[in-house]
This record gives sequence, structure tokens and C-alpha cells, in this order.
Amino acid sequence: MSVPGEAHDGVQEANPGTSNGTVQEQPLRLAVCEVAPPVGQNGIPTEPVEEEPTSVNGVVPTEPNLSNGIPESQEKSSSPATTPFAEPTPASNSDPVPQLTAEQQAKYQDLLNTVHSWTSIPNTSAKNAPTAPITDEEKMWLTRECLLRYLRAVKWNAAEAPKRLLATMTWRREYGVDKLTAEHIAPENETGKQVILGYDLKARPCLYLIPSRQNTKKSDRQVQHLVFMVERVIELMVPGQESLSLLINFKDSNSGEIPSVGQGRQVLNILQSHYPERLGRAYVINLPWFVNGFFKFISPFIDPLTREKLKFNEDLREHVPPSQLLSSMGGDVEFAYDHSIYWPALNEMAEERRQAQVARWVEGGKHIGESENYIKGGPEKSVSESTATPSAAV
Repeated sequence: MSVPGEAHDGVQEANPGTSNGTVQEQPLRLAVCEVAPPVGQNGIPTEPVEEEPTSVNGVVPTEPNLSNGIPESQEKSSSPATTPFAEPTPASNSDPVPQLTAEQQAKYQDLLNTVHSWTSIPNTSAKNAPTAPITDEEKMWLTRECLLRYLRAVKWNAAEAPKRLLATMTWRREYGVDKLTAEHIAPENETGKQVILGYDLKARPCLYLIPSRQNTKKSDRQVQHLVFMVERVIELMVPGQESLSLLINFKDSNSGEIPSVGQGRQVLNILQSHYPERLGRAYVINLPWFVNGFFKFISPFIDPLTREKLKFNEDLREHVPPSQLLSSMGGDVEFAYDHSIYWPALNEMAEERRQAQVARWVEGGKHIGESENYIKGGPEKSVSESTATPSAAV
């Protein structure tokens, strides 16, 4: 799909959405261990090393050495890249996280206390819908940064934040976000119309959308495909980075490959309502005339702050290191999409990182309001280790 965004106060908000069928919940796959293994930059278990390597974003990188975020063997090879890159370049760094004001800290603490009071939540958005106990997976999703994203999305409106947060949790259950499998989504990506590859200069993971590679008819699974890929992008985010870069190349696309206005509005509703503050930048190149009409129709539903993040026909080498930017977008990376290689590699990498993150969350005490930086293997302490500070109280 085309353009994700965020929801903010004063912007038209749609119904959280409904699923196309209830998916039975399954238990969280917890990688429980007494002590979590050593981790690299993205939370990947690593072996101890003799000498301490240079850190990236404050976290020690994993082996093998990645001078450009690319395995050394692949970097020296003249053959095209076929799998995702493991790390950002050393020159890529996320912006420092701003400190909360006293008022913002108080509103965060109030929201955290409210969330702690939730023992059960609705299974659907229907009126008087049945409820079920909150799961470990949902508790882990409720990180400190997650709560802050929703507070920022409603411009620190303390009354609206818990409503929006609960609506998303209900939507995730109803839509079956955590039950979307790689096998179910695989047919949508057989041609590589969506690719997660590399990181921009702010260490945001890059999600490429290539409409000319459209291979399926309009369906609910097309929307599920984007949701699935956004979830994988989130798992691949480095410590200290909460947003992604979207790169859309309309070259060689035709009008039949562009989503309908209705489908575009559905995607905007999902991404603005349930993935607030996740879009860092959206770069659009080779925009054909017929797409202008599409943007015109959906523009009223795009939040003004999101519009500011949309950049058209810019030199992408100024935003993404050429060593991690596709050659088709102006970079130096020759990439050949082979579904039999890329798809399992992407999902294996994402799963490994997720399991490492789960292990750290479990080791930290399974707290609501845990630090994402800690969970992803960053230098921040866990809630359990930071109980002396007011912001970490649970």
C-alpha cells in the first residue's frame, strides 16, 4: 500500500476496524531463561569477544563485522544482495530521546497506572463484546515508549490516551495481528513488491514499496501484508529508534497497480490509529500523473503532521547511505529479489530478534512499562534495575 501516517488530536479518526474472522488466541512463545544471553545492537544473541568493538547507537554490534551494515563476505562479493542487512552503517545514528517535562512525566505515570488496572480487555470492537484476560504478549507490547507514543499522538490529552490505547489493543485482537503468519502472507510477496532492506541515516529501517511488482488482486490479504511487514520492521528496529522510513518507487507502475481510494483509506485508518508515531519519513519517487488523483482523494484523511513527513522526488542518497540504498532508488546496492531466499531470511532474522527481546523482557521481570531500549539490547536498565527512579515505578 502507499502511505502510512499517524493519528493526532483534531484529526478525523475512523472506527478501529474489524477483522475478517476471529482468530483463536494462542499462548505467547516465551523464550524463558534464567539469564538472557549477551546481545548485540539489535538484541541478537552473540558470543563473547576478546576485544571490545566500536559501538553503534551505544550498543556493541554483532559478529560478523559489518562496516556498512552488510556482512563482509557479501560486501566484497560482486553478486547482488539477496537478504536483509543486519545493521545500520556506523554513520547512521538515531536522534537523542528528549527528556520529559515534569507535566509529561506525571501524565505518563497516570497512564501507566491506568494500564496496570486493566486485567481483561474486549476481544472485538462490538458493543458489549466479550472480554478476556490480558496476555503476556500484550503486556510486553505495553512498553514505556508505547505509552508515550500514544500520549504524543493525542497531544498529551490524558483523557484520550487510554481510550486510544485500549482501542488499539482491541483491534490487535480482532484483526489477529500476532496470528498473521509468514506462510499466510508469502503469496503476496512472491515478486518482492515489499522489501525490508537497510537503514537510513537516522538508523530507521527502510521498507520499500514497489507497486510495479503487484502480483495479486485487491483483497484483505493485501492489507494484512502491509501490517505484517510493519510488524517485522518494528522487530528489526535498533535500540533508541522507534520509527521507520518508507520508500515508494512508482516507476513502471500502472493505474491497475494502485490501491483503490477505499483501500487507501482503510490502510490510513489502521496506520494512523494503531501505529502512531511510527512513520519517520516517507520518500516517494517517480510519481505518475494518475497517482496524483489518488493522493488528492485520500489527502483529507492524512494528518497534517504526516504530510510534512512526505517527501517527493528527493535525492535519496541524502537520506539513506548509498551502501544500503537500492540502485533502483539511486543507491549502490544491487539487489535481486529471490523469494525462496529473501522471505525465509527475513522472517528468521525477525523471529530471532523477537525471541531475544522476549527473553530480556522475561529476565527483566515481565513488566508493563518496560524500556524498549532495554528489551532490544540497548544500554538502558530494565524497570527492575531502575526502581529507585520515579519514572520506572510500576
